Amino acid sequence: MPGMHGYALFPFTAIVGQDRLRTALLLNAVNPAIGGVLIQGPSGTAKSTAVRGLAQLMPEIAVVSDCPFSCDPAAPGAQCTQCRARAEAGEALPVARRRRRVVNLPLNATEDRVAGTIDIARALREGEKALEPGLLAEANRGILYVDEINLLDDHLTDVLLDAAALGINVVEREGVSIAHPARFLLVGTMNEEEGDLRPQIADRLGLTVTVEPVREPEARAEVMRRREAFTRDAAAFLAAWQGAQDEQTAALERAAALLPDVRVADAHYPAIARLVLRTGVGSHRADITVLECTKALAALAGRTEPTPDDIVQAAALALGHRVPVDPFQPRSDLDARDLKRVLEDLLSSETREKKTPVTPRP
Repeated sequence: MPGMHGYALFPFTAIVGQDRLRTALLLNAVNPAIGGVLIQGPSGTAKSTAVRGLAQLMPEIAVVSDCPFSCDPAAPGAQCTQCRARAEAGEALPVARRRRRVVNLPLNATEDRVAGTIDIARALREGEKALEPGLLAEANRGILYVDEINLLDDHLTDVLLDAAALGINVVEREGVSIAHPARFLLVGTMNEEEGDLRPQIADRLGLTVTVEPVREPEARAEVMRRREAFTRDAAAFLAAWQGAQDEQTAALERAAALLPDVRVADAHYPAIARLVLRTGVGSHRADITVLECTKALAALAGRTEPTPDDIVQAAALALGHRVPVDPFQPRSDLDARDLKRVLEDLLSSETREKKTPVTPRP
């Protein structure tokens, strides 16, 4: 399974352990509305391997082959102005199929490299054609990977988070403004020992996962065996894991197709809101992220009705980096058992309230 430059990539399904990390990435692949993943932990814990492996699992996409933004030929509403104009003029857009890209955003990138640059003279004559696309254009409909996102310049962080939230990148230079689609799965990694992440930025990332080195000796031995086999004969190793890869890809496709049919019980909406508030989180993004993650969990399990356990798992993934903490205490993942007890109490109290008759006033 070669990557975009022809190199073999370690298969996602062959990663040992790191179940929460893999789940968080798969959920975002099923439901992009979740808003990305923040991965915390030391180097050497399969973070980048998992992200690159996810791109190989996700189904291929159809793109306008000569468009720098990889526009979807079947979605005029998500196309750049050039592709829309060509289609409206009756031109048959050239179509190609390819894997989703994983675009790295380096810490030393300039704003022009990230957002793109404008040739002002050409812009006045040719509009969007005057844009020299940046990394956000390259990442459209793919994955944008930011290693050590907590060390990224604040201004650049704001640029990419605005694009991620809107699905559009706006480039403005000397009174000239050009926009293009920029819909991507944002994955950021950080090591807390190297600096914290601004709360405003953390709130814009959907889920958080803390990864730790595998502690069981036999599991670590299996890591060595698999890496050795991959290094010795990558083609044979990929062939051995192709069946598992195909099964996971098919599961993602089924879940994405099922997602629009997932319906959350009406009682679960206030329960999610109260659960979020009970953890001390005020941002409405947290409620929405828990909701969207809950639906993705149900879809991935092949269900159209989420369960309370889905809500608990979603909350554990979505709230950890949003909960106010003592700056002198290490941040840790929320305890799912505690969340489950709180949710059960909330649901039972709501049921009691509905059953309690209201005595009319005389």
